[in-house]
Amino acid sequence: MASDAAPSPASGSAPAPASASPEPARQAASAEALLRRLEWTVLRRLDGLLQGDYRTLMRGSGIDLADLREYQLHDDVRHIDWNVTARMAQPHVRVFTEDRETSAWLLLDLTASVDFGSNERTKRQVASEFAALLARVLTRHGNRVGALLYGSQADTLIPAGTSRMHVLQLLHRMLTPSVQPAAAPGKSGAQAATATRLHELLHAAGHAIRRRSAVFVVSDFISEPGWHRPLAQLAQRHDVVAVRVLDPLEQELPEIGMLTLRDAETGETLLIDTHDKRFRQRFAQLAAEREAALREELARAGVDTLELRTDDDLLDALLRFADLRKRRVSGRGITQVLRKSA
Repeated sequence: MASDAAPSPASGSAPAPASASPEPARQAASAEALLRRLEWTVLRRLDGLLQGDYRTLMRGSGIDLADLREYQLHDDVRHIDWNVTARMAQPHVRVFTEDRETSAWLLLDLTASVDFGSNERTKRQVASEFAALLARVLTRHGNRVGALLYGSQADTLIPAGTSRMHVLQLLHRMLTPSVQPAAAPGKSGAQAATATRLHELLHAAGHAIRRRSAVFVVSDFISEPGWHRPLAQLAQRHDVVAVRVLDPLEQELPEIGMLTLRDAETGETLLIDTHDKRFRQRFAQLAAEREAALREELARAGVDTLELRTDDDLLDALLRFADLRKRRVSGRGITQVLRKSA
């Protein structure tokens, strides 16, 4: 689709020297600086705004019965209380007191399309900031956070940990640019590149995550079809939140004249004239249709959705997420799309 394409980045970067590159040390320093900035500018404010709301951010598992309420769509059928259901003639489910310790997993889509951004930040940077901040919020309370990173395949597993160094390791991995597959003999880089297969990441997570956990799927969901079913299966066992990162330019093109678009994953390029009003309208229509289809797929999978735009405020996004978790626990909300208010 046209909305999947990204403007071609500038080329001509200087070659690396033959000696040992200082790049790993520079990336580690960058991860440390970013985490420190998030801790000072966002985490401290978040602590004050969510004071006393720790138990509402996640749904943990527990064994102590806390309440009974009517069954709602996507509730775990294993929690149905059949005796109460028979007496009340309405399905009722048991609500358990949550364990304070929560295991959380971040499923991170780091394919080439997340390196796009029309503003000051790319989708990768937004996803990295969200993942680092969420992991830091959880680990500060003694919760374990692990991650599964997806590039060309689900190939990097970071075991769950609780330390600040663990969060730094995760952030460093996310900030490291993806390595594109090498072109096979006789093929160009565009021909050798492959599209995102998000279902591979979800299938890998289903095998890797044993204990019931809070699972955050952080992706732009620009992928080949087939991810809906494994996402729904994952949601049957875990508390799943789809964190969708997107850029405004993927939804509406500005009128800026001739523009070269390049698909970040396949390398295909296209020259377009943004002065053409009908083309811009057609682009917006296709983007709106994709939006509607994507939201329907996420709703069918039975997961909550948090939308993070590259021009969004991270603190506002986390407060919207916290508000949804409150309503989720109290039974007033089922599946809602958290998006920046117009």
